[in-house]
Amino acid sequence: MKITTILSILLLLFSSWPCTYAKVHVHVINQLGDKRPMTIHCLSKDDDLGYHMLEDGCETTWSFSVNFWGTTLFYCDVQWEGSDWKYFDAYDAGRDYHRCRSACRWMISKEGLLYGYNQEDGIWELFPFTKI
Repeated sequence: MKITTILSILLLLFSSWPCTYAKVHVHVINQLGDKRPMTIHCLSKDDDLGYHMLEDGCETTWSFSVNFWGTTLFYCDVQWEGSDWKYFDAYDAGRDYHRCRSACRWMISKEGLLYGYNQEDGIWELFPFTKI
């Protein structure tokens, strides 16, 4: 059998194979308090979700399916009055596949700290920001 025939059969099998990766929903909420708005810009290698102004207590959300290779990465830049731009990975398949299997929840606290909810353990965890 020729290599092209084998590749065609494999492609057909994988294209009809049921997706093993469920949809993931990401939520980033502004909990800065004192009515402080926050600017957020989230993107991946393939998708730029644009800039959004989040009022205090509001959130931005998006959904996606983890890619076949398990390398999906979404990252966000955030900034609010009196802060430098900060960066964090909103979804990193290597880190988050079990931690936030169906929903990745992030909160920017009134102290300007980043917390992520761990679905697997049922707890909020402190995560570091990276300065840009």
